[in-house]
Amino acid sequence: MEENKEVILTQEGFENLEKQLEYLKTEKRAEISERIKIALGFGDLSENSEYDEAKNAQAENENLINELENKIRYAKIIDESEIDTKTVQVGNTVKLLDIEFDEEIAYTIVGSTEVDLTQNRISNESPIGKALLGAKKNQVVDVEAPAGIVQYKILSITK
Repeated sequence: MEENKEVILTQEGFENLEKQLEYLKTEKRAEISERIKIALGFGDLSENSEYDEAKNAQAENENLINELENKIRYAKIIDESEIDTKTVQVGNTVKLLDIEFDEEIAYTIVGSTEVDLTQNRISNESPIGKALLGAKKNQVVDVEAPAGIVQYKILSITK
């Protein structure tokens, strides 16, 4: 992750990051230190895979804690009241028509940490997200996809 990069979040996304951070700092740290203590009881550290695994888990957990602390430090929380529906912006749900396949799809534009493709929550930094930002209702946008240019018509913008 780039240092000092602004992280765009909804209030809910920010609270989820804080909960995750709290869990990693308390329960997860305690669980890992318990694993290390048990592994130390097995003796010889040079052939102690349980100890190695626990130390690796500890390092991963600390890295994740640092990453979350950075995201929280540089978080920019979207003010839901400032989101309008004249143009597409982070926080909007956009209903699109795939012109080639005549299919409708709706995406919610979110910051990169809140992406959930199962919920059609896409990043403002993704190809579709970038193409949609700033566009207006009834506008046709071109999105560069691996298969070529895909055209979408914006049917509606809601929040």
